[in-house]
Amino acid sequence: MDWHFRSRRAEPKGGADPPRPASTGNAERALRALLAASVILPILIFSGVAWIAYRQHFKDAHNRLETMLSVVYEHALKVFETFELAAKYTDELFEDVTDEQLIASEADYHARLKVLTDTLPQLRDIWVIDRNGHPLVSGTIFPMPHHLDLSDRDHFVFHKSNAVSGVFISGVIDSRAADRRVIVIARRRAAPAGRNEFRGVMTTAIAPEYFAEYYSTLPLRPSNLVALVREDGVILARYPDLGGRPAQLAPGTPIFARISASPLSGILTAVSPYDAVERIIAYRRLQRHGIYVVAGVETRTIVHDWMRAMLNNLFFGVPATITMVLLAWIALRHTRRESMAYERLHHEVAQRELAENALRQSQKMEAIGRLTGGIAHDFNNLLTAILGNVDLAVLRLGNANERVQRNLASAREASQRAVTLVNRLLSYSRLHPLEVKTLDVNRLVQGMSELLRRAIGEPISVETAFAGGLWKATIDPNQLESAVLNLAVNAKDAMPDGGRLTIETANAYLDEAYAATHGDGITAGQYVMLAVTDTGSGMSQEVVDHAFEPFFTTKPTGVGTGLGLSMVYGFVKQSGGHIKIYSEVGEGSTIKLYFPRRRERSEISRESGEHVEPSPPLAVRSFETILVVEDDEEVMRLATDVLREAGYRVLSARDGAGALRLLERNPEIALLFTDVVLPGGMNGRELANEALTQRPTLKVLYATGYSRSAIFHQERLDPDVQLLTKPFTYELLTRTVRQMLDSDAHPARSAKTGR
Repeated sequence: MDWHFRSRRAEPKGGADPPRPASTGNAERALRALLAASVILPILIFSGVAWIAYRQHFKDAHNRLETMLSVVYEHALKVFETFELAAKYTDELFEDVTDEQLIASEADYHARLKVLTDTLPQLRDIWVIDRNGHPLVSGTIFPMPHHLDLSDRDHFVFHKSNAVSGVFISGVIDSRAADRRVIVIARRRAAPAGRNEFRGVMTTAIAPEYFAEYYSTLPLRPSNLVALVREDGVILARYPDLGGRPAQLAPGTPIFARISASPLSGILTAVSPYDAVERIIAYRRLQRHGIYVVAGVETRTIVHDWMRAMLNNLFFGVPATITMVLLAWIALRHTRRESMAYERLHHEVAQRELAENALRQSQKMEAIGRLTGGIAHDFNNLLTAILGNVDLAVLRLGNANERVQRNLASAREASQRAVTLVNRLLSYSRLHPLEVKTLDVNRLVQGMSELLRRAIGEPISVETAFAGGLWKATIDPNQLESAVLNLAVNAKDAMPDGGRLTIETANAYLDEAYAATHGDGITAGQYVMLAVTDTGSGMSQEVVDHAFEPFFTTKPTGVGTGLGLSMVYGFVKQSGGHIKIYSEVGEGSTIKLYFPRRRERSEISRESGEHVEPSPPLAVRSFETILVVEDDEEVMRLATDVLREAGYRVLSARDGAGALRLLERNPEIALLFTDVVLPGGMNGRELANEALTQRPTLKVLYATGYSRSAIFHQERLDPDVQLLTKPFTYELLTRTVRQMLDSDAHPARSAKTGR
């Protein structure tokens, strides 16, 4: 299988697809055309039929609406003609009758009016009102309460203030003589011949329910609308009923605009302000009365009727279309199998090439990491001896020889540069011990602003874009500071003429698809993202592919070590994160660091805000004894010399068995200083566990130059461990020992035995 896969990878990229027979291609094209036609033609035909049917349904709705409006108009016209006939009768009846005569003969006139109201069911009542607004006689009420004051009614005020004769139609009002609602049609009482005085009004009342009851007998749908509307917008009657509440159309409604353009009749589409239903509305004016008859049909009902009709068509058309499509598809399926098989094979080959490239890159980086880590570990022991002995020499010489002092200072400076170089190698190979803490990345980067500005210089502006609500991360803050500083210095080198450096943070989620595509041990999940962007010269794809490799650099000889990005890469991967470069030549670069979001507080050693200030040197007690366990001769000699120089009594052993014998013979030993990696089958942690079993109050200090050891788990320091990483200096060793001896805390016995 491997040979078969590699032989396909060896084919030139961009090669042509295997040729297929011309007859197969022609047949496939013909079948595709047939399949497309079997789908498109029915859709086009159905769309045309649907459009015609849609327009026809609306045309039919307009016709039904005109018919309904005519029926309602004829009914309203006859009702108001009945009122006119009743008005003529009452005018003749009361033409020469005075108010006093009416009151005196109220019973007789009441009986005559009652015959009229009983004969015409549309009439609710007929009243005669004097010039002061007091009722005189009624067709339904006897005796009439003459004390009622109707002078404030709109119909009375209208006729009293206007000398011209005419008809006033009120809105729906509450009767003051009975518990009912009425529409009042009022006229001035006729004056004696030759006189133009105001004698009062004659009113005819009709119940709005009369119109509503008639409208309910029509073959209307619940969504239809029929109404009588006064020319000023007051609604006199309506179906569906508004629940007895008075209503008036606002002047700005669409129907008013339409009436202004066409006052006699018209048609429009509008949404009702009372039930928010869109309708096609037709209206017609009753000429002599200032009343509009309105009818409406809901547009949604028309659309539903049209859709039902189309569904009936689909019921017969869809099965036939599906049958034709299936036949074409089955025929096409057989001809497409060869093409589909080729496409799947091509996709599989591409995916396997991506996977192989990712694996090869990961293996290369891992191999380089192991090599550099091993070299760095050996160098740590050498540098420990070199740096420690230089410190001892400086301490012992004092100011005796200035030239020797300068030489030793130069040697120490070179050793420190070597330490930095080794630490970067360890970071790249993920062997540098991490002191993981809860970290607010926004806060850390903000605190570095002044340091960054000093590091990159004035020609480059620094901008930050911190995300609000940024998640906390569990990483080593010192290592993160070094990573950000390295990226900033690299960005500075890419912008020799100045530019802009942007540091951005955000919450991010890397999904399974991204993790599968990029490989390199990425786990899908939530991450805290930190991005460093510059406006510099950018990188080519070839440079991006090698950017994380140790000692790879595009800078001139003697400028940089080529370990900056390697250190950042190792730190990010050791922290369980991900790093990605986005760059184009001439367009600048963006390097994004992804760190896992903090999940449990048990993962954290200390909050990142804590800062331990170095304490001053502490006094040494002459009776204190320290046991040093180290297998490297030079490191052993250095550690014992430093501690004796500091005033301690020092015992030494090269393995765990010898150390245990010394502990048994010397109960005064106060502190065990042991390397983690020891010969003889017992490592430093196992030695400490055995020693603490015998001496629970014994203080233990570890030293190591290699993090993949017994006191590290998941590349992080165990919480119950005090550690010095090699190379350590004279000052650091003596200060750490003094602080541990003066501490009241006792080391907790590890529950993890056998490590």
